[in-house]
Amino acid sequence: MTRVAVLHGGISNEREVSLCSGVQVAAGLREAGYDVDLIDVTDDLPALLAALTPRPDAVFNALHGRFGEDGAIQGVLDWLGIPYTHSGVRASAIAMDKQVSKALFTAAGLPVAKGAVVPVEELFAADPMPLPYVIKPVSEGSSVGVEIIRLGDNRRAAVARSWRFGRSAMVEEFIPGRELTVGIMGDRALAVTDIIADAGTFYDYESKYGDGGSHHIIPADVHPAICARAMDVALRAHQAIGCRGATRCDFRYDNTMGEPGRLVLLEINTQPGLTPTSLLPEQAAYVGIDFPRLCAWMVEHATCRE
Repeated sequence: MTRVAVLHGGISNEREVSLCSGVQVAAGLREAGYDVDLIDVTDDLPALLAALTPRPDAVFNALHGRFGEDGAIQGVLDWLGIPYTHSGVRASAIAMDKQVSKALFTAAGLPVAKGAVVPVEELFAADPMPLPYVIKPVSEGSSVGVEIIRLGDNRRAAVARSWRFGRSAMVEEFIPGRELTVGIMGDRALAVTDIIADAGTFYDYESKYGDGGSHHIIPADVHPAICARAMDVALRAHQAIGCRGATRCDFRYDNTMGEPGRLVLLEINTQPGLTPTSLLPEQAAYVGIDFPRLCAWMVEHATCRE
């Protein structure tokens, strides 16, 4: 493969992140020797189809959020018969839906947080579970819309009143402790990273993408049993959903009572960020895979109609 179209931008809440990812990917692929077309995806589907004519050898999907990693654009590319990076339609749609993916994780025996999906009107009326708990959209990424309701917090009704992510929300127990993440390339777990959000906040959107919003410790300074467990669970989550290419699993690790503590799988990201602050490229570099090689690996494993 020599000609690669990099799709970035999109129309989700994560457009700016995707634009940054796409620029980084295009530069990496060019350094790896590919002929690259960088395409800013908007809500104009005919314009996208025109930009993909003549067909490239592969599409690098650097889109994030809805219509980018939920199976929508994957379906378009399957229809066109163009190989693309990352997971296919079914796995992408499942991973983006936290309720469905959590059910599959549970069926696979993976550790998940207690919780449920509740109508927003019920959330407005009363606490759906004991405090503290987390409120999150069912189908968003990058911690968009995530809120933590703590003891003594009176924001629940206000959060419900201003909710803009559908008629329901996922509510889960709050897991104290640390944030860990594990990247996957194919059938290989890369490493465990400990994520420390600055200013004592949780790992929210600003912590993920803002300059100095967080710092990463790789390899994570955790009990060896937890490190091995996190890498095993991440790979099993990748396989349970039927993912391909690269993914990243996020965990909470409660070691407040000592180690080894409790490890909880939060979600799987089928299209990890590829910005200068992103975790997957950092883990790949840690195991000896530089950014151009990482991008080239994704292109070489591109496929469609799976």
